[in-house]
Amino acid sequence: MTVATMERPPQFARRSSPEGVRLSLSGDWTLVASHRLEEEARRIVEEARRDRLVVFDLAQVSQLDTAGAWLINRARHELARRDVAVALEHVRPEFSTLLEEAHYRTFEEPPQPNLNLIIVLLSDLGQSTVDALREFYRGVSFLGEFVASMIYVASRPQRFRLTSLIAQIELIGFRSVPIIVLINVLVGGIVAQQGIFQLLKFGASSYTVSLIGILVLRELGVLLTSIMIAGRSGSAITAELGSMKMREEIDALLVMGLSPIEVLIAPRVLGLVISLPILTFIADMAALFGGMVVSWWYGGISPVAFASLLKEAIALHTFLVGIIKAPFMALVIGLIASMDGLATKGSAESLGRQVTSSVVKSIFMVIVMDGVFAVFFASIDY
Repeated sequence: MTVATMERPPQFARRSSPEGVRLSLSGDWTLVASHRLEEEARRIVEEARRDRLVVFDLAQVSQLDTAGAWLINRARHELARRDVAVALEHVRPEFSTLLEEAHYRTFEEPPQPNLNLIIVLLSDLGQSTVDALREFYRGVSFLGEFVASMIYVASRPQRFRLTSLIAQIELIGFRSVPIIVLINVLVGGIVAQQGIFQLLKFGASSYTVSLIGILVLRELGVLLTSIMIAGRSGSAITAELGSMKMREEIDALLVMGLSPIEVLIAPRVLGLVISLPILTFIADMAALFGGMVVSWWYGGISPVAFASLLKEAIALHTFLVGIIKAPFMALVIGLIASMDGLATKGSAESLGRQVTSSVVKSIFMVIVMDGVFAVFFASIDY
């Protein structure tokens, strides 16, 4: 027959003496009685704050854990702040060690500088500018490392990892086809519907075909595909490299004498550069198909008439503009994703922050590059 151990609630008894007051603590000062512990610790401070000397007698304390030790130390600290002398008596050796380790400490908040709001805004703007310049410097430096590594691999073709490149083309290119086709069919249909709806007021609904052809082939096809790839594959590259960095696999490659750029980054970036033009072509065809279907259903333009008008509206250079942009956008997406992946620290929070940063920066740079290319092609009348 086993006898259950009865828990003794934490409590204390006050006894006055000529030199001060004695507080005899008893019971189990453990986390099990956390609410009672808080109440007793508060009562200790309330009853002893006006005395000159307080002696804590722990002879009757049967059990003590870190929670009880911390609350006793907090009461001692608050009494000491009120200029009350505090002493401990009859403390067992194990309780003494626990009281020393679970000491109570306050944290003082640093004083907040009283600055002008305009100065704070200008300071934040300056800090953001410096951070942006540092990121640009890191990007250019990383691009230089990548180009140097590619030149080294080109001089030694046996070091090139063809299997990894083909695997990345499958992951980035082949498996992205369904979502790329779906998005661009919908966008092509939306552009066609809006074009017909607006141009019909002027009796020029047939110009919708020219609008779809030029807009899709020059801008929308490559832009939407690049944004989708930045969100889908760019984030995956950052997460993969970041996870490897957290598990010290990249450090292991360096110890083995292997270059992370050759082994991990080059296949991914080259896979992007090869896949994105192909996906752009597929996106162009899907968007034109969506525009043709909606034009036939909504505007009464038959597929034969659509193809005839499209042939008159576009030329070879209209198609090539989007294809030429694709490898450059792929290179930017790959470099940003790889750079942010390698910048991951040793926590899950850092990995999430780098993945978010990678996607945002990639999409931003894709849009900036699209604008730069638009100005460039317009200036050379291409």
